[in-house]
Amino acid sequence: MTAPHLLVELFVEELPPKALQKLGDAFATVLAAQLRTLGLADADSVVTPFASPRRLGVHITRVVAKAPDRAVQQKLMPVSVGLDASGQATPALLKKLQALGADVSDPVAAAAGLRRAPDGKAEALFYDSLVGGATLEVGLQQALETTLTKLPIPKVMSYQLGADCDLPGWSTVHFVRPAHGLVALHGHVVVPVNVLGLTAGRTTQGHRFEARKSPVEIADADSYAATLRADGAVIASFQERRALLVQQLNQAAELIGQGVHAIEDDALLDEVTALVERPNVLLCQFDKEFLAVPQECLILTMKANQKYFPLLDAQGKLTHQFLVVSNIAPADASLVISGNERVVRPRLADAKFFFDQDRKKTLASRVAGLDKVVYHNKLGTQGQRMGRVCDLSRAIAGLLVQAGVAVPNLVALAEQAARLAKTDLLTDMVGEFPELQGIMGGYYAQNDGLSVEVAQAIEDHYKPRFAGDALPRGQVGLVVALADKLETLVGMFGIGNVPTGDKDPFALRRHALGVIRMLSDQNLPLQLDELIAQAVPVFGDLITDPSKALGGFVFERLAGALREQGFSALEVDAVLALRPQRLGDVAKRLAAVRAFASLPEAPALAAANKRINNILKKADAATLANAHVNPALLQEPAELALFAVTQQLAARADQQFAAGDYTASLQTLAGLRAPVDSFFESVMVNADEPDVRLNRLGLLNTLSEAMNRVADLSRLAA
Repeated sequence: MTAPHLLVELFVEELPPKALQKLGDAFATVLAAQLRTLGLADADSVVTPFASPRRLGVHITRVVAKAPDRAVQQKLMPVSVGLDASGQATPALLKKLQALGADVSDPVAAAAGLRRAPDGKAEALFYDSLVGGATLEVGLQQALETTLTKLPIPKVMSYQLGADCDLPGWSTVHFVRPAHGLVALHGHVVVPVNVLGLTAGRTTQGHRFEARKSPVEIADADSYAATLRADGAVIASFQERRALLVQQLNQAAELIGQGVHAIEDDALLDEVTALVERPNVLLCQFDKEFLAVPQECLILTMKANQKYFPLLDAQGKLTHQFLVVSNIAPADASLVISGNERVVRPRLADAKFFFDQDRKKTLASRVAGLDKVVYHNKLGTQGQRMGRVCDLSRAIAGLLVQAGVAVPNLVALAEQAARLAKTDLLTDMVGEFPELQGIMGGYYAQNDGLSVEVAQAIEDHYKPRFAGDALPRGQVGLVVALADKLETLVGMFGIGNVPTGDKDPFALRRHALGVIRMLSDQNLPLQLDELIAQAVPVFGDLITDPSKALGGFVFERLAGALREQGFSALEVDAVLALRPQRLGDVAKRLAAVRAFASLPEAPALAAANKRINNILKKADAATLANAHVNPALLQEPAELALFAVTQQLAARADQQFAAGDYTASLQTLAGLRAPVDSFFESVMVNADEPDVRLNRLGLLNTLSEAMNRVADLSRLAA
């Protein structure tokens, strides 16, 4: 016979919406795990979480009323300690047995009932017993108490119990929100557990205004969700409620037609799902005059302040209509619609006022104000910081000019954009909505009549803001974004603000990944170490040179990003061991290494390369500096053959490497396998004659340089 199912619900006051889904999932998973540990539920029990604004719940299939008994084997002590010379139980053994609840009235029988077994080099006494399984009442009580202590509560509340406690009005409870009800049903039977001053029953509360019955009585564990929906007008499942919300949003947009759709925002969806017990989507609108304000401002104020879903047209432009998710479904929704339209108007009016006021001053007129804004107590003001970013932008633009790939007037445009990039921090709009920094700067730059390149660079210099974000448009934006991120990285590393563990208050890992993406995805002809070297002097004596530590930090981030993209640890290690400075080349190098590793010659060459590296490491630097190949000193046929093949293949591989064909370069070097194997089989590198030994080291050094231009192939050796 299948064991009954278990339903547990904790009814509370409104839970924090941004934490609801995590709280609901944790309540379900931790409680189920506790019951499995106690043997009351098995690994195949299906766990269904419930989470609505005023409840946390879980349904668990196949929960037994009593866990099976289990055999316990407990090591007591060594035989030499537990038994005396005559084999009688010692006082220490009897005391231990008594603590375990064993009968010690007959010491001889107690000792005889123990098991002796080897324990390392000695022999130990073991006490075998049968422990009765926990009942559901005891086990669920324990599991609930443990679960409540492990919930990811963002901020704990303290409140006093009014009844059913030792000191009503004085007994303090700590939980995320005051709890008012507890349901615990095993099949149709109530499990009498107590937590948070509550005793479990079978009744709960439904929707505040639309419940058909109050209270709602749950007949059994399996009818919980259906009963709560029918009698309580509540959809208890977070995921079911979210899916219904998405469906209603899509249906409302489709009724408008012409490609209109609700803005996509998973965080907003989750938050609104956590605010309503049964969603009801309604269409509202605002005055079209507000569309003159940048749509990012209107969208942000509707989402952040009102939890509305703005509607976009087929081209992604904001319309004057929006969707509201109501927690009630009246027959006539006109009052709900008009109320929301009335509420949003002052919000949009504020945005329009900020926008109009900000445009009365140019960005250039705000530059001096940055000197009054502290950036960091060790690194000065925002004005000083932007001076450094300007210097670095000129330097980076100059490097692109030297490389012959710069757009016209890049240096001047980059410097202008860098000087104005942070001025929108002083505007009213960004003061109200910090998320719009950069975006508003781009709009105000256009209003000031600045060039498109400068306006885009001001808007884009924060990009990429997160994984998968778009990169800055155009070279001006790339230069300023690189300068901004490098200034942050060098400055923070230079004063010792290095990320530790999961702490990264200045988002340096994100800045490093942004630099990596811009250099690699855009294949910019810039050297990483040179960029860092350009950034260090702009700080003067404010910092100590962090070049080595920062370079290692960037390559660690690059290695992690490449592994996430599917490259193996060996492939990544082989390429990054050379610290390639052109990050745009890394992907090609990895592809070449992967192609090389598939060749039949690869394992032997990787092993030989590792052997060569080990030999060269044992030679001192001065010796290697003088180690050059003199063909006249080549004696053995194998070394003569290796020298000839190396000269031939290395020249071809070098040409392919210079042309950027790394795959062909490595495949060419695969022809070295046979002569390399022959060399190590028949030639003694450390010959007695010093000049011969030095000559052979020179040959190996030449071979190592030829083989390791794309990657350190020795890292591929098993």
